Amino acid sequence: MFKKLISILKEHPRKIVFTEGTDPRILEASARLLSGTFLTPILLGNEDEVRAAAEDAGFNIRGAVIIDPEKYENMEAMVAKMVELRKGKMTEDEVRAALKKSNYFGTMLVAMGEADALLGGATYSTADTVRPALQLVKTKPGNKIVSSCFIMVREGVGENTVLAMGDCAINIKPTEDELVEIAVETAKCARIFGVDPKVAFLSYSTFGSGKGEDVDKMRNACEKTKAAMPDVPVDGEMQFDAAVSPRVAQTKCPDSKVAGYANTFIFPDINAGNIGYKIAQRLGSFDAYGPILQGLNAPINDLSRGCNALEVYSMAIITAGLCED
Repeated sequence: MFKKLISILKEHPRKIVFTEGTDPRILEASARLLSGTFLTPILLGNEDEVRAAAEDAGFNIRGAVIIDPEKYENMEAMVAKMVELRKGKMTEDEVRAALKKSNYFGTMLVAMGEADALLGGATYSTADTVRPALQLVKTKPGNKIVSSCFIMVREGVGENTVLAMGDCAINIKPTEDELVEIAVETAKCARIFGVDPKVAFLSYSTFGSGKGEDVDKMRNACEKTKAAMPDVPVDGEMQFDAAVSPRVAQTKCPDSKVAGYANTFIFPDINAGNIGYKIAQRLGSFDAYGPILQGLNAPINDLSRGCNALEVYSMAIITAGLCED
């Protein structure tokens, strides 16, 4: 999976903002990225402090771009642009105060084309990553929400198993139409990582075996998604065993083109999604990459506060790999 993304990045090198430039995990990942020459880290923070932190930890960050928001030469242009983007919702003084925070400053570097992508959140919440992105980068035309998916990878003999799961991190209780958007974006994301999507809308019911408002929601969202993606196999509502087990599928839904072989899973709400991907991770021996934010005009992703340097490195490649020419 990463070999493909790295080969793309070598042909189209990118710049990625790390909002926490003095964090040892960020510095270690940056040093590794720089050795590959396919991705340039932009580290935010006081230059002396960033270099001192790298030296203390023994990481070579030669070639990285270090930007101190307090000394940024184009601050006036950035303030003016952010005031314009906020469309009267923030005064100039409020904008200047916000730009002292690395999450807002880094997002504006992306919005102004100074960077291609952003990765943050090693020391702050998902909301603090998503909020500036929604306010400044905004959603893509046709998209009304930001959603997320996890790419799940389990190493195998000869071939890895790669799955996509959404939405496991952002939308608490999505509506039917939001589920359609989540499914469309998750299928697109799955393709980027080499998955030919077969999309299953998950439920405690399989094709009407159970009743309830949530069953109806998943069934209706599934039908709308079929209309939105007529060339992608989509089916549901279905239980997880019917989605992944050919034997169970043969019994419960023998005519389905998805059941038994699903690889892209749409959950009814964040409870199910968060629990589901973590079960796969902890009991199914899958590596979880994400949450990958979907629906934004530029690749901006969030790190877990418990992440390690390898996860930062991996998520940097994934985030930059989502860039469009």
